[in-house]
Amino acid sequence: MSLEPIWDWIGRDLIPVEAKALSHDINRALLDDDRVKAEQLTRALHDRALQRIGEAMTAVAGDDATRRRLPVQVGTLRVLDDVVALAGILGCRDLLSDLARRLPNHMPALEREQIDSIKSILDAEAAQKTPTAAPTDKSDVFLCGLILIMGRLVSPWQLIRISVRAASAAAARIAETPYGFAVTIVIGEVECTVSELHTELKARRPVTSLLKYIHDAARRLRTEIDLSGDSLWSRQLTAIRTEVSNVLKTEIESPPGRVRRLLRPRAAKEIPAGSSLDAMDVSEAEMLVEFVGACRTYADELAVNEATVRSYSDLQHYLESGTKILLDSLRRTAKPIARSGSRRWKRPFTSAGSYSADYAGLLARAAEIAVQGATAERKPARA
Repeated sequence: MSLEPIWDWIGRDLIPVEAKALSHDINRALLDDDRVKAEQLTRALHDRALQRIGEAMTAVAGDDATRRRLPVQVGTLRVLDDVVALAGILGCRDLLSDLARRLPNHMPALEREQIDSIKSILDAEAAQKTPTAAPTDKSDVFLCGLILIMGRLVSPWQLIRISVRAASAAAARIAETPYGFAVTIVIGEVECTVSELHTELKARRPVTSLLKYIHDAARRLRTEIDLSGDSLWSRQLTAIRTEVSNVLKTEIESPPGRVRRLLRPRAAKEIPAGSSLDAMDVSEAEMLVEFVGACRTYADELAVNEATVRSYSDLQHYLESGTKILLDSLRRTAKPIARSGSRRWKRPFTSAGSYSADYAGLLARAAEIAVQGATAERKPARA
């Protein structure tokens, strides 16, 4: 939602006089540290804005020309959706405040007791709606409440547990209740995470946390909810897994080649004195190796088993063979290379998941042995 242009539109076109006066009074109350008055004035401003938004939406519904002018006035691409969403949030602000007070700021797990408490709040609020209320009122209650709850969860996918508790594990039964919003919200969050994955991969930034979230959410959606039938949710989840699989397969193919180039054996005459590997190349290779390790961990749910096994095997081969060549070279090479060996080869791949402990320790010990050997050769023989 593009909140700033909507508030600009409200203050400029809907309630210009009230918005200016109330904003002035709110600022004065805050300067006087009178938070009770500031809250009362803010509520009055919201009430007036909500009333005028309703009138504006009624006018838009009955006039094509007004509907066409609205995007220009507000300046957002999805103006109707954004305005309706804001109206829904303002209409549910009492519920959201009550819910926020009852919830911890961070919830590592959504327990049954918390779910039952949340359900009682949402159900009671929805039951207060009159029969003449707009059809979206009840939806706003559940949608806004569930989004607030998800924002407090350490693992946002756990929101689906509310829907299972409210209905059952059957997708068809969940979809018949307002708690179906929980599943829709989680799937939407996963889709946003997939978009973020695209962006981060293109920028060559670490994506392990994104892969974990997609994996965990997809697995829980499949195991905690019965998506066996042909439903919108099952089709969406299948599409997500297919998209992630296609993206990752392409990316998984490149790390072995990058690592192989870094570990390529070089003749001593090709190595200038004092030279070292490019730090950016090493860091990127580390990240790629870590990426393959993460894909291996989450391969089943992300549908990249075959590609990951092949890439992981290649990396293992290059690291093992490259290490052997490196150790032989360190033992044969004279003092300058021996002394710089630890700087040049000790760091690569030290943060690369399951590879790190074995290879980092081995390379560090090899460098130390080589340096010790070169030092011993320089000592004069005792008489």
